[in-house]
Amino acid sequence: MKQLTPALLDDLARQAKESARLRANRNLHDDLADPVQRLAIAMEPGTFVRPHRHPQTWELLAPLRGRFLVLLFDDAGVVTQRSVLGQDCNALELPAHTWHAVRSLDAGGVIFEVKQGPYTPIAENDFAPWCGTGENGEAERVNTWYVRAQVGDKL
Repeated sequence: MKQLTPALLDDLARQAKESARLRANRNLHDDLADPVQRLAIAMEPGTFVRPHRHPQTWELLAPLRGRFLVLLFDDAGVVTQRSVLGQDCNALELPAHTWHAVRSLDAGGVIFEVKQGPYTPIAENDFAPWCGTGENGEAERVNTWYVRAQVGDKL
């Protein structure tokens, strides 16, 4: 039996805090080729999740600890939906091809993600062309924008 215990989530949050990316994950699937990918991802508020899409799969997100802002965008970078997991939503599923970004709002936050496998790295053309890579201070600027962004705003 596989479990995500409080002690494991504590350790994962510690790993994220110590990581240069401010992120750490624990896979529940045995292999990257598994047909269903299941993982807990610890994310600190300063981690940068560049807007992206998954053309091959839907994605299910649920908070295990903390709150997570999820923004959906159209092809031009306009926010089409905004939700705070752990506050106004307990879980959400994004369809394939949906531009999105996630921002941890709380230190020690852990989110659970489920999507179809096998694991496929995000291709460069599946990162939003209207957002940079987060280098040279851009990550902090975009993360700050995420928090105040509302439906209709453009990145």
